[in-house]
Amino acid sequence: MRFTEVGQQLRAYRLESGLRAEEIAARLGVSRAALYRYEKGEVIKLDTIQRLAELLKISPLSLLGIGVEYYARPVGYFERMRQAEETADQILQVAEPVSYLTTTDRFDQALAAAFEETASQATTERGALVAAGEQILGILAARKRLYGQRRPSIICMMSAGRIRSFLELGVGGALPLSDRLRRQCRDVAAAEVEHVAALMEAEPMGLQFGLLATVEPPGPFKILRARDRATLAINAHRCDSGPGQAPGIAMLTSADEALASHQRAAEGLWREALKGAQGAAKLRGLIPAFA
Repeated sequence: MRFTEVGQQLRAYRLESGLRAEEIAARLGVSRAALYRYEKGEVIKLDTIQRLAELLKISPLSLLGIGVEYYARPVGYFERMRQAEETADQILQVAEPVSYLTTTDRFDQALAAAFEETASQATTERGALVAAGEQILGILAARKRLYGQRRPSIICMMSAGRIRSFLELGVGGALPLSDRLRRQCRDVAAAEVEHVAALMEAEPMGLQFGLLATVEPPGPFKILRARDRATLAINAHRCDSGPGQAPGIAMLTSADEALASHQRAAEGLWREALKGAQGAAKLRGLIPAFA
């Protein structure tokens, strides 16, 4: 067993469960410090893995990194992305409106404002929503800091349909926002699309963008490749998903067949994608309709 990977899965599933570390430790009959040591990769017994799996309501195989991992809440999925990005040398992303790692600080600021307003409007569990929002923002910030340090290569194919939705609704589009904040979030979305267009024109080393203007992929996915492992993430959670949202189930797997089939699909989409100045011009042409 790779105990480091078991620890990573344990942390992600703990966040996914919504249980506090103290609660899990108490039910296991261990200290919180022991639980954190497990998450950091300390040797863990098989019977403890079995008990943790029962507590977290998952398969023991999922904790061992075998088979498919499922994440119904954004926080668990974002944590697994952070972990995968720690070692990834290449990130291939398909069909999301933006690549979060290359967004500007304005994106994070708008998302924080959207989370704050949503929590302030809640009639119950306001404190829990604030804490969950801060947790998500902390994980996202850690991902962006890590990207700034490591700079893995990114190949991003954006869906024109999803970009239109992003421009129409703005950052945090599925959240119930006031008209004032909605306009601000739409302005930030337009600025982010312009930012991507500028990157497409500049073609900086390690960043490749393509616009899928005529072909609409069935759903967003990522392939993260490290030296000794590749991970496929089929993503139901956009990077601006709110803490209380459960839009679907995200799935992660390292199965060879799944990786190969999605890699072939991505290669076909890349051939169809508009790139460079041509892609940037087409991308900018989407903005005025929603300005």
